[in-house]
Amino acid sequence: MKKSRVVFWVIFPIISLLIGLLIFFYLDMANGNIWWLVFGIISFFLFVFLRIFLRDKKIYIRQLAWSSLLVSFLLIVLFAKPKVTVRLAVDSENPIKTDVLELKNGKVQGLYTDDKSIEVYAGIPYAKPPVGDLRWKEPQDVDNWSDVLDCTHFKSMSMQPGSNHIMNSLVDLYAQKNWHPDFTELEKQDVSEDSLYLNIWRPSTIKDNLPILVYIHGGSLTNGSSADYNYNGEEMAKTGLIVITIQYRLGIFGYFANDDLAKESENHTTGNYGLLDQIKALEWVNANASYFGGDKDNITIAGESAGSSSISALCTSPLAKGLFKRAIGESSSLAIKVPPHTFRELDDAKKTGKEILKEFNCSNVSELRKVDAKKLVKTKFKNDKMTIDGYALTKSPYQVYLDHENNEEYLLNGFNVKESDAFVVPLYLTNPTNKNNIKSRLEEVFGLNITNKILDLYQDKIEEDAFSAFNEIISVYWFIHPHYSWSNLAYNNGVIVYKYQFTKENGYYGNYHSGELIYVFGNVYKSKYKYRYNDSDIELSNQMIKYWSNFCKTGDPNSTDLTKWNLFNPNENKLIEFGDKVFEKEDPYLKLYDILDLFMDEVKK
Repeated sequence: MKKSRVVFWVIFPIISLLIGLLIFFYLDMANGNIWWLVFGIISFFLFVFLRIFLRDKKIYIRQLAWSSLLVSFLLIVLFAKPKVTVRLAVDSENPIKTDVLELKNGKVQGLYTDDKSIEVYAGIPYAKPPVGDLRWKEPQDVDNWSDVLDCTHFKSMSMQPGSNHIMNSLVDLYAQKNWHPDFTELEKQDVSEDSLYLNIWRPSTIKDNLPILVYIHGGSLTNGSSADYNYNGEEMAKTGLIVITIQYRLGIFGYFANDDLAKESENHTTGNYGLLDQIKALEWVNANASYFGGDKDNITIAGESAGSSSISALCTSPLAKGLFKRAIGESSSLAIKVPPHTFRELDDAKKTGKEILKEFNCSNVSELRKVDAKKLVKTKFKNDKMTIDGYALTKSPYQVYLDHENNEEYLLNGFNVKESDAFVVPLYLTNPTNKNNIKSRLEEVFGLNITNKILDLYQDKIEEDAFSAFNEIISVYWFIHPHYSWSNLAYNNGVIVYKYQFTKENGYYGNYHSGELIYVFGNVYKSKYKYRYNDSDIELSNQMIKYWSNFCKTGDPNSTDLTKWNLFNPNENKLIEFGDKVFEKEDPYLKLYDILDLFMDEVKK
């Protein structure tokens, strides 16, 4: 046998195996239709057959095998993606419609959950569509409708950049710490500029004056959806609450700022359209509460990440006063001397607004309003921050608390132990943080003086694991320290405060940013990744649902079947930990808080 044949039969199987694994891995990451997996398998075996059959032919003939594989792979890359669908309001094969419910603006009809214990009304409009001349204007009252509105499906997400399905899967892979092939196709919601809708979950054996929980989704103020699986309100509603999730304008549509927009507004506002949407939704909830069986005097607002930043803004907006009683903030806050994210000065917002006009070759806002939304959403400038517009926010949230003008009477807030990993790790993917570069990276954020103090405090942790130490420091700076500030400010103003830390490990998102949500909403056993959770996760979820629900009902999360959750007191600085066990402990970051307070003082000088 010729040497070339020996080489072929040794090397080709190895190359083929690697190519096959690559196609298999990519298709799993792509979350496309299962038929693309079939296509990929057929394409792979066709390539193998052609390459063997044509092995003795001339080189340009042999290239047919590689050409067929290349074409197949390009087709897979272009078209093997999650399909865009209109999602049903309930996960049911044979959903049953509810009776007609009459609201202030008209009648709606939704769906029952399978056990008929919960009614779900999806896609109820709370404001006019912010399109055309209403783009970048305060949300307008919704018009009445005469026919029964079909509320059996969720509406489109607010305009946002399309997420990369491969990157999303890689994040999942990082979270799971191993590869678990799963060719379950994920549905993807459509996006639209017409997105000011809300969803309601309520007990079907409705009683009047039920407590109301209004949830604001996260997503850096640039992405996200009120229909996310993690905050399906079914389980929370079973505890006797009415659960409402809302959508609001995002990115350039929600936080674009411009002088001309401020001039044309009768309220002289610009830059906070997403926040104004949230306030309009709360006004709608108050006006309609009696229609859907809710108590407008017993409303709790809640949110996570940018949703929690929004909660802290609502707690300090004069427009939101009286629209709610209690607040829940998870993993973000603006109630700090220098917010590390989600907030900017109005001049900075307007400056970015001018750059956006140039980007789209527009001389004024009127021209920009005519630009197609699908083009606008691709702007290279981030619009992921609220600002002091003199209307929705008249002062910094921190100053509002100092002036004793905040809105909430009760506050439940807290954070996860690994908040920053999902943000920091991708930044340094090819050059992870280590003992040699941690100082320079901290210095980029904090400057030399504060960095040296942090290095002294974290010396032992850095020696042991510099990678984890850096992530912890950034987690505290971005997410955890703001909750320390918020709790103290609220406490000083007579607010009833409860504080927590989430540390539960599991086989999926664990205690990363947003990892607690699936527990709070009771969706652990419904998750696509339910095989990553065990009985201890279900037990913790059951407890957290009770804590959150009790808080929404009375302002006190406790009941006799739960571990006592004591009120926050800055003299003791204790919190409750939700992990393998639920128990009270001292806040573990107090010394770092002191250093970060010094940093805030330096920044404000």
